[in-house]
Amino acid sequence: MIFRFCVVFFGLSLTFSHFVQADSQDEYELLDRIGSGNSEAGKIKSREELCQGCHGEIGNSSSAEYPRLAGQYADYIIKQFRDFRSGARQHHVMNAVASSISDEDLTDIAAYFASRERVRAQQRKAIEVAEKIYSNGDMRRALIACSSCHGSSGQGSYAGEESVPTIGGQHKLYLREQLLKWRSGDRANSPGGVMNMVAKLLKDEEIEALAEYISSM
Repeated sequence: MIFRFCVVFFGLSLTFSHFVQADSQDEYELLDRIGSGNSEAGKIKSREELCQGCHGEIGNSSSAEYPRLAGQYADYIIKQFRDFRSGARQHHVMNAVASSISDEDLTDIAAYFASRERVRAQQRKAIEVAEKIYSNGDMRRALIACSSCHGSSGQGSYAGEESVPTIGGQHKLYLREQLLKWRSGDRANSPGGVMNMVAKLLKDEEIEALAEYISSM
């Protein structure tokens, strides 16, 4: 798994007439994003299971405490949910919620949120320090560019069995919180621990700048 992730790190029948994802005009790319779930069923299930109460009706939550899920890769949503279920990732609400939803329902719910259009800012903010790190990294610190995995616009990527999450347009406060958790080790569920290694190289002001910059994508 670590080797497969490194390849990504360094290199990187439903109809969809009701669910068009702006990042994925190509049908096969859209299928990769949505996965095997039934997005129409997921719309109903996400409402019944109260997912929409925190994450928003179409996955664009208004509260920074809860991440935006619209346009996220379904398999990434499923992985995070299972990590909450197992305790590999901690959250005061999600650990309890995760134990009450079946894998079948989870697959459909993830497909629904993945099928929705992610939030896009009208204009990307010009933050020089963040732009340099995001686009080019810093080889003096062995800090790899964020875009190597997450794409030039934070759209994420998919390679075989694993996806790199969509982060563009995510809440600034949520992005900052996760980077701080990666750095401290409070969160440690990325493949091969790569996000912990990256975040430990970042200074406080760089985390703040990156969160601001990525949220404006």
